Amino acid sequence: MNLAAIQSALREQGFDAWLFVDHHHRDPISYRVLGLPTSMMVTRRWFYLIPAQGEPSKLVHKIEAGHLDSLPGSKRQYAAWQELEENLKAMLAPYKTVAMQYSPNNRVFVISLVDGGTTELIRSFGTTIVSSGDLVAQFEATLTDDQIRSHFEARDGVDRVTAAAFQEIGHRVRNGGTHEFEMQQWIMEAFTREGLKTEDPPIVGVNAHSGDPHYEPRSDRSAPIREGDWVLLDIWAKMNKPDSVYYDITWTGFVGQSPSDKQREVFKVVTGARDAGAEKVISSVAAGKQLSGWEVDRATRDHIKNAGFGEYFIHRTGHSIATDIHANGANMDDLEVHDVRRILPNSCFSIEPGVYLPEFGIRSEINVLVHKGSAEVTGRIQRDIVLI
Repeated sequence: MNLAAIQSALREQGFDAWLFVDHHHRDPISYRVLGLPTSMMVTRRWFYLIPAQGEPSKLVHKIEAGHLDSLPGSKRQYAAWQELEENLKAMLAPYKTVAMQYSPNNRVFVISLVDGGTTELIRSFGTTIVSSGDLVAQFEATLTDDQIRSHFEARDGVDRVTAAAFQEIGHRVRNGGTHEFEMQQWIMEAFTREGLKTEDPPIVGVNAHSGDPHYEPRSDRSAPIREGDWVLLDIWAKMNKPDSVYYDITWTGFVGQSPSDKQREVFKVVTGARDAGAEKVISSVAAGKQLSGWEVDRATRDHIKNAGFGEYFIHRTGHSIATDIHANGANMDDLEVHDVRRILPNSCFSIEPGVYLPEFGIRSEINVLVHKGSAEVTGRIQRDIVLI
């Protein structure tokens, strides 16, 4: 835990304190931010309060009294529920505005982990609870220089694998045939050769399957790939070493020389929306404007709506990327949630609009890295349909 950095962030946000609470490991964010071991048995509630100024304080049950001993600060203990409430009220008394893993109306549900009863109890003390969303993003999803280098290293490997996968599809189609699951497994083997790893295998979707955003080819559910087919590859991986950061892209191609007019039309719409989202980020950051995730989603979604395909864009524009493929920074989202979290320097995220029709789907995904005062697309940008 970096106490000085947390307290500095609290002062910057104008919050009096950050309150962490858990039992039975219900809030994994707390363990990561505080650097607590996840192996310890936690059957009783614990509380850890970090003020913007001064010494932290702890409240632990007497039978698990040592659980927060690795953290700095004074310690209180309780056994009875009355003791818990009295001690918690006393801990919070000096502070008016306290951040917690909470989101109003559960809008940003990935960080809204405190239960309703606990928020009721804390509010009963006269304490105002605010969302820790931007704090979580800062301490969970901003990248070090080494992590940024690992992202670019993963980019180089994933880009090589993606280009080779399209070539392999073409070779196999014209020399005996292949299907989605075979190509998925070929990509996984290529990851191993490139020193890459992933928690979940990539998506290889053909024709109607490419119109299913989270289609999963399996050995018992895999379509053949033939001449004249539309192919979508969604590929993500990170280097096979500790603390590495993912790179995540989606490209589309056609097996043959003549994609349909409809495919060309939708490809132009989707890539135009992608570029609109990227330009929104790059220009806003360069101008020093504070940007939230929902604003990027709005830029891409409006482009697709204006082209007449709005009903076929059925997911958010993008997600935070760090050591997890879906990290805890701002998502580019004004559909599934209205994500008001700020896009922070040293954060990375995808921009991946899509149009999903019954007969085929097109998604075009890039990664964007934000620096202080600038932002960049970190990899190759698909400009044309890949002719396989």
